Amino acid sequence: MRIVLRYFFRGVRLALTPVVLVAEKLSTPQSVERSDEEQARVDEACRSLALYQFRACPFCIKVRKEMARLGLKIEIRDAQLDPDHRHELEAGGGKVKVPCLLIEHEDGRKEWMYESSAINTWLHRRFGQDQAA
Repeated sequence: MRIVLRYFFRGVRLALTPVVLVAEKLSTPQSVERSDEEQARVDEACRSLALYQFRACPFCIKVRKEMARLGLKIEIRDAQLDPDHRHELEAGGGKVKVPCLLIEHEDGRKEWMYESSAINTWLHRRFGQDQAA
């Protein structure tokens, strides 16, 4: 019975994935407007960030939408399809759970931030309209 349920939910996931991805494309917000110099500073700050995610994960989509809204060019690492990224996530963060934002601090310390709401709050505080990069 367990195997039947597993394949049932895999089938549901396979059927819904294209719908979820199209819905994401259609509902992604416009990026904030910044001057060229300000956007360059934001882009430079984003080089120390990486988002570990699964493409069709609704919580990952939530974070990607916030990234789009804030105009952030953060490296996306697929922990579902890329075994190297999956291993990095497990080794560095301690668990294979997405979304996870890797923040590499200037002192070399790495911070692994889980939970979409926490990530979005951090991104908004760091890169929101009223903040300087």
